Amino acid sequence: MIVWVNGAFGSGKSTLVDELRSRWPAALVYDPEMVGYVLREIVAVPTGDFQDLRLWRRQVAHLAVGLVEEYQRPVLVPMTLVNPEYLEEIFGALKAAGIVVHHFFLKVSEDVLVKRIDGRSFTPDDPEQDERVRQWCKAKIEACTAAMDTLPSDTVFLDGELPPKELADNVLAHVGGPIAD
Repeated sequence: MIVWVNGAFGSGKSTLVDELRSRWPAALVYDPEMVGYVLREIVAVPTGDFQDLRLWRRQVAHLAVGLVEEYQRPVLVPMTLVNPEYLEEIFGALKAAGIVVHHFFLKVSEDVLVKRIDGRSFTPDDPEQDERVRQWCKAKIEACTAAMDTLPSDTVFLDGELPPKELADNVLAHVGGPIAD
């Protein structure tokens, strides 16, 4: 099974997955951004967003399927994925492989997202790059918010302003994972 944790940048995806992982030791954590970073080293990304690369979408799905099939363990995926066509492409490939996908979306107010993004350091040794990343993340908030109306009907929406432990309880109850602190 795959537990995909979606939401805007700053919504708490990685924090929730860290909480889930600490309580679900059998689960693997797979961050598709790593695939994007590798591709960015090999090929140009004309739009600046590696999700626009068809190869990224294919590899994300292929690696996720491989992790589930090879290791027979649940896979936790913290990744913003709001383009409906890209989401359908990746989730369609996962479902075609017979993988159960539980899709969660963390809803967080714009004010909180901005505050969280401003409070993060992405590249501590490069303040200019740090600010560019912050601006890029903030520029994506509107698209992420608008995408909530286009997400698959089985998406589970969670209040991303709740404490991580409570969010993890909700996810684990939904997917039938361990409910231990």
